[in-house]
Amino acid sequence: MTEIVNADPAELAKFSDLAHRWWDPESEFRPLHQINPLRLDWIQSQVPLAGKRLLDVGCGGGILSDAMARKGAQVLGIDLATKALKVAQLHALEAQTANVEYREVSAEALAGEQPGTFDAITCMEMLEHVPDPASVVRACATLVKPGGWVFFSTINRNPKSFVLAIIGAEYVLNLLPRGTHEYMKFIRPSELAGYCRAVDLNLAQTRGMGYNPFTRRYWLSADTGVNYLFATQKS
Repeated sequence: MTEIVNADPAELAKFSDLAHRWWDPESEFRPLHQINPLRLDWIQSQVPLAGKRLLDVGCGGGILSDAMARKGAQVLGIDLATKALKVAQLHALEAQTANVEYREVSAEALAGEQPGTFDAITCMEMLEHVPDPASVVRACATLVKPGGWVFFSTINRNPKSFVLAIIGAEYVLNLLPRGTHEYMKFIRPSELAGYCRAVDLNLAQTRGMGYNPFTRRYWLSADTGVNYLFATQKS
C-alpha cells in the first residue's frame, strides 16, 4: 500500500528553490539565523542538550539541528525537501559538525520505525506548512520517550498575524519571500494545545516572539498573538 505523505508539494518546492541560500545570514533565511539563538537558549532552559538524543522535524537546511549538535546532543534532522537536506549535509561536512545526521523521511514514517526513541523533539516553523498538522504532532508524541520533551513553534491565526506575519513580513519589510505563508494554515494556540492533549503531550510553557523592525531585533515574550512556541512533555 502506498504511504500517504503529509506534505504539500508546492511547499517543498518553495523551500527547495531557496535551498542554496539557507546558510547565508543575509538571505531570505536571515530571520531564522536571528531567532535561532533565542530558540536554542529556550530549549536548553527546559532540557540540557548535552548527551541527549534529539530529533529535529522539518529541519530544512539544518540551522537548529547544527546548533543543537554543537551543544553536545546527538541529532537527527528530517525533512522531505531534498535540496534543503543536501545543503544541511554539506554544511555539516564543511563545518565539521559532529553528532548530526539527516534523513529524507516523514515524521509519520519515522514514528513507525523508531517509537519512543528520542529524549527531545523540535518541530519549529513547520506545522503551518503541512496539510495535517495534527498528524505531525501525533507522530512526535509517538517518537518521544515517556517524560521526554517536544517543542513546537508556529504562527497564530488572527487579524494581527495576517497583518504582521504576511503583509508586514513578506510585502512591507521583505523579511521573507512573498508567498512563504498562507493565512488559513496558521494555527491558533488553542488548536495546537488540543492536538497535544489528544496525544498525551502536556503543555508546560508557552512563549511568544516579538520583532522590532527599526532595531531588527527579536525577543521572547508573553505575547502569543503572532509567532509562538510550546514546550510540551510526554506523559
